[in-house]
Amino acid sequence: MIFQTIYKEVPSAVSFGFNSINRIRQTATALGKTGLDWVFDGQPSPPVLMRRAFERLGATYIKLGQLIASSPSLFPVEYVKEFHRCLDQTESVPFNQMHKILKSELGFGYMGEIFADIDPVPLASASIAQVYAAKLTSGEDVVIKIQRPGVKNILSTDLNFLYYSAVVLERLVPRLQHISLAGILSEIRRTVFEECDFIKEAENIKIFSEFLKESGNTRVVTPRVYPHASSKRVLTMERLYGIPLTDREQFLKSTDQPHMILGAAFETWLASIAGCELFHADLHAGNLLILEDGRVGFIDFGIVGRISEKTQEGVMSLIQAMIMKDYTSIAEAMLIIGMTRTKVDTALLAKDLEDFYNAGESLADETLLINAADPASMANLDEPEQILLEMVRIAETHGIRFPREFTLLLKQFLYFDSYGDLLFDMDMLMDGMMPDMDALQKKLEWLE
Repeated sequence: MIFQTIYKEVPSAVSFGFNSINRIRQTATALGKTGLDWVFDGQPSPPVLMRRAFERLGATYIKLGQLIASSPSLFPVEYVKEFHRCLDQTESVPFNQMHKILKSELGFGYMGEIFADIDPVPLASASIAQVYAAKLTSGEDVVIKIQRPGVKNILSTDLNFLYYSAVVLERLVPRLQHISLAGILSEIRRTVFEECDFIKEAENIKIFSEFLKESGNTRVVTPRVYPHASSKRVLTMERLYGIPLTDREQFLKSTDQPHMILGAAFETWLASIAGCELFHADLHAGNLLILEDGRVGFIDFGIVGRISEKTQEGVMSLIQAMIMKDYTSIAEAMLIIGMTRTKVDTALLAKDLEDFYNAGESLADETLLINAADPASMANLDEPEQILLEMVRIAETHGIRFPREFTLLLKQFLYFDSYGDLLFDMDMLMDGMMPDMDALQKKLEWLE
């Protein structure tokens, strides 16, 4: 019965061709090396072994590791802490392998015809691509984003296998369906495949750049794309020089008005929700670059969101309700944005949201008094992903399901909330987990 269901619902589930066989070999090798680690490296803990295995298995499992790091409500705290290492720079692929991608995508004579020089040491190395500094033959300084070799085949094979395994598991163990593991993996699969299409990313940058130009916004900038040096697996962009927000100390040394600079970024992002056909959905600290002239660079448009007019209205209501800590209005906005098949008790939802926020504020004040019986349930609630997951979980217990675009948008709003100590000056300090009402209301006056 299970296999009949799988055949009916997913007729092209997993390819057992060359790619799958090769991936099985790679998986066995990675697991074998991890086993040797246990034998010869002092028997490291299970979270450490699992993290090492995920890193060796590559892009798919690094993405899953990032999910674990961001999901304390789903995974044990010791695994959450260990997998935070997956959020950092991953081990890079040697340039001679990336050279093959460049030659395949741009032609054998890419050196000399397109690029005058490429630094073989990557500026950054992520699970899907690596970024290199280079110079065009026309003299411009650029960065080249090159997709790792074979990454799409690996992602396709791994994610298909994991997704259909989750489908089977949820059928065998119905009580696991409330976790929606298959749904999570399906969403990861769609998002990751979008990230693999650099032509689409270039188009995203173009759309956002036109929005900035049409709105007369000169405080935020996106990198220029060079189409003649780009393809589906290679993206060449103007090199923006500045300080990434990850380097807070250097950023604070460079200006006496950090709140003004980040305020411009926040207002631009908010304006894009209603004024642009897409919004940047991954503006974490590494993707915000503070330029030498005080402008803010938005980089890496691999993950973007698009929302309907109805959702836009609901989101604006939700943001303002969160600012004012009006839990009834937060609950009502969630109903506008989400989908539900049953009647929702708005008052009860509001009460659960208020309890969550109050618990988070109490934890911030008394970090040493974490519930020893279940530390993972409340640990690190000041992290954007964890706040998001808990809010979504609360809503789902009341029968509300959110569209993907909303979860992307709310996650980004919470990223900005986590920059609160930089986004607001001493008279605009954060109050608990959410911004001070008066401070953020000033930022939202343009919505009136």
